[in-house]
Amino acid sequence: MLYSERELKKRLQAGCALYYFYAADEALVRSAAGKTLAALKEADPETTVLDGPTPTIEEIVLAAGTISFFGGKRLVQMPLIRPSTYSDKDLQELCDTLADTENAIFVLTSVIEEKYGKLRPGKREQKLIAACEKIGYCVQINKPGRSELQAMARAWAEETGASFAPGAEAELLERCGEDQFLLQNEIAKLAAVAGYGAITRQMIQQLGTVTLEADTFDMVELVVAGRIGQAQQKLKTLLELQNDPILITGALAGNYLDLYRVLQARRSRRSLAELAKDFGYGGKWNYRLGKTEKTATRFKRHQLEQCLCILQKLDLDLKSSRLEAELLLQKALCELALAGRSTC
Repeated sequence: MLYSERELKKRLQAGCALYYFYAADEALVRSAAGKTLAALKEADPETTVLDGPTPTIEEIVLAAGTISFFGGKRLVQMPLIRPSTYSDKDLQELCDTLADTENAIFVLTSVIEEKYGKLRPGKREQKLIAACEKIGYCVQINKPGRSELQAMARAWAEETGASFAPGAEAELLERCGEDQFLLQNEIAKLAAVAGYGAITRQMIQQLGTVTLEADTFDMVELVVAGRIGQAQQKLKTLLELQNDPILITGALAGNYLDLYRVLQARRSRRSLAELAKDFGYGGKWNYRLGKTEKTATRFKRHQLEQCLCILQKLDLDLKSSRLEAELLLQKALCELALAGRSTC
C-alpha cells in the first residue's frame, strides 16, 4: 500500500494499533511518523522509544506488554528498525509480538534500499511488511517529484517565517539535489541570512551548500559556454575550501564521463533509464542524467574523448609533477575549453 494522508487520518480515527512506514529516504519516514506521533500524543499516552536498528525481543515485549499506569494503551516507537539484522527466529517472534499485544500502539519506520528508482525489500523486510499489513497501517512512501519538492521547500520556508523569491526554490533544488534533510537545513540557514524575509537566487548561489559533484558540473557548464574566467574563479573557491585537487579532478572526470555515456545513449536510441540500469546509477539518477543530457548535445564524440584524455593526463600530472596543483588545474580547464570548440 502507498502512503495517503487521508487514509492515515482514517486509521488514526479508527484506533489503529500499528503504523509502519518504509521508504528509501529517511526524511520521508521521519515526516510521516512525526505526523502520526503528534496525533497519537494528543491523548497523552505513556511513551517508550526503542532505538534501532535492532531492539531485542525482550525490550519490545516489556515495552508493549506493560499496562499503562494511567490506563489506556502505551505508545511504543521503533524508529529505523532494520529487519535484515534479525535472525529468522527473532523476526518471527517480533511479528508475533506485534500481532498479539493488546496494551500498545506501535509506530515503526524503516529505510529500504532503492535500485533503479524502485524499493527492493529483502526477504526479512518482506516478511515484516506482510505481517504489519495484516495488523495495521503499513505503507510505502514514494519520493516526491520535483514540483512536490518545490512546494515542500516553500512550506518549510514559510514555517520559519521566510519565503522564496520567484524561481529561488528551483535554484536551491538545482544545487542541493533531492536530499530533504539537506534542503531543510539549507532553508533554515538561508532564512536566517535573509532576516526571515525573501530568500533570493543570489543568496542561494553565494551561500547554499553544494556538493563537489554539483560544483564541478557548474564548472563544466561554464567551460562549455566559453566562460572560462568564471570557471577559473569557481575552481579557486573550491581550492580555498580545501578540496583535494585529485578529488576535484575525479569529480570533473565523472561529469565528463556522464556526458560521454549520455551522448552515446542518444546515438544508440537508448533511454536514460536504460543507461542508469546499464551503469548502476542509483538515487537521483533521473535528475543527474537529465541535467547532463542538456549539455551533452553540444558535443561530438571525439570532443568528449579528448576531454577525458585531458583529465587522465591531469590526474597523472597531479600525482607526479612538481608544478602547483592549482596551475595544473587551470591549464586543464583551458584545454577542456579548447577541446569543446574543436571541430576536427
